[in-house]
Amino acid sequence: MLAGLAIALASALPALVHNPSAFGVRAPVARARVHMAGNDERTYIMVKPDGVQRGLVGQIIGRFEQRGYQLKGLKLMQPTEALLRQHYNELVTKAFFPRLLEYMLSGPVCAMVWEGKGVVATGRMMLGATNPQASAPGTIRGDYCIDVGKNICHGSDSVENAEREIGLWFSADELLSWTPHSRPWLYE
Repeated sequence: MLAGLAIALASALPALVHNPSAFGVRAPVARARVHMAGNDERTYIMVKPDGVQRGLVGQIIGRFEQRGYQLKGLKLMQPTEALLRQHYNELVTKAFFPRLLEYMLSGPVCAMVWEGKGVVATGRMMLGATNPQASAPGTIRGDYCIDVGKNICHGSDSVENAEREIGLWFSADELLSWTPHSRPWLYE
């Protein structure tokens, strides 16, 4: 019985190779070379302590993945005061900074680096306005938070700041260089 099956499969193999659709098998899709020159941009996204505590990390990652952006680095960490002072260096003299510092030290954060075409500007749009009350439904802040003091996430506001923030939160060996199989389906 097994010998008969083996003979039948062996005789069908040449036809399968030359006409795979005759057997309900899809031929492999030719992979186009994707040229990303000028399209790759990185951004720093952080899920703040309230987002981590509320279990929203997966939802936020999912939105960036569904958009087609590529995760290059990810870590859950407890930030230090020194790191937060560097990150928020332009806010240190503001009256609200002590509250911001207390909030950001209250628990772990999820630090991420995302890459893709226009990821800085689009990432900011996906997050929504800094004040959740001004965020449109469908944005992360519009869907998941209410108060500006607990606004779930941070996203770099420029390519230059993204590179500065990535350098603060990640060492070079913590960022991966890899190409997802979906890339040809996302870019021309």
